[in-house]
Amino acid sequence: MTAESVRWGILATGGIAAAFTADLVDLPDAEVVAVASRSRASAEAFAERFGIERAYGEWGALAEDADIDVVYVATPHAAHRAAAGLCLEAGRNVLCEKAFTLNAREAEELVALARGRGSFLMEAMWMYCNPLVRRLKALVDDGAVGEVRHVQADFGLAGPFPPSHRLRDPLQGGGALLDLGVYPVSFAQLLLGEPSDVTARAVLSDEGVDLQTGALLSWESGALASVHCSIVGGTATSASVTGSQGRIDIPNGFFFPDRFVLHRDGRDPEEFAADPADGPRNSLRHEAREVMRALRAGETESPLVPLDGTLAVMRTLDAIRERVGVRYPGESPEAEGPLRPVEAVTPA
Repeated sequence: MTAESVRWGILATGGIAAAFTADLVDLPDAEVVAVASRSRASAEAFAERFGIERAYGEWGALAEDADIDVVYVATPHAAHRAAAGLCLEAGRNVLCEKAFTLNAREAEELVALARGRGSFLMEAMWMYCNPLVRRLKALVDDGAVGEVRHVQADFGLAGPFPPSHRLRDPLQGGGALLDLGVYPVSFAQLLLGEPSDVTARAVLSDEGVDLQTGALLSWESGALASVHCSIVGGTATSASVTGSQGRIDIPNGFFFPDRFVLHRDGRDPEEFAADPADGPRNSLRHEAREVMRALRAGETESPLVPLDGTLAVMRTLDAIRERVGVRYPGESPEAEGPLRPVEAVTPA
């Protein structure tokens, strides 16, 4: 790493890897030097597409490449523990896509590995790095709506997705919750922290993953959050934060908003819009810049996406899965805790 450039490796070659790499190559202080896939042909095609010097047909070679400052792990989340762990064990810094892992136990293992080695590790929760979301959080923290009473957020895709799709595949951690529900849960916990209680209902597929899930999170303060995710119906991706003295509405795209509206008692509504200078609303450059800022500062965690917060979100996702009866292959009752029978689950 130099003052001029941070050298990136890309692990995986799917759609999110391509989107992130496209944003990286537009940053003057970022350099993508290597890519890896389990398919050498896929890695080479990706390298040719983005002008990347080295292409590896296995993850280990990328992990061992000492010319890389940080690895972006973009595999399906069922492989995050293995991929990120391999890179951390080799001494690489890591930005890992969300959901961070399949479960909290795997997340704890990665965090312990990074902290034990003094390596940088961050979940790629780009929402937390979005300038407008950061503005919203600052307003809430400053008491703009008073004491938070309720948070609502939803994220659903219409589909339909066939049983062979990764979103329906238990081996890949399929289902709405880990792929989409991580956003509403993370939004609620950004503002309120880890809930003290979780209730949930879901509709499951024949494969045993959740097609749609609704959860009610509660805090000892009396605050509640209603979150919903779906792979069988497109939602508005809206969010709201209701407080004792006002409300904030995000009408759509709450995890990459172009605007939100603050309603305060006794005042006219105030609209806050994204700054065009920040780039397209779906840009991933903000999280890339935060990683590079932290690396240059010698930090091993980001204050915007702290590891303790990531662990807290994973515990909530585990609790929701426990209540709706979703367990993935390889998860043992001993490792994850006992599952209670749930009458709410309706096979579809």
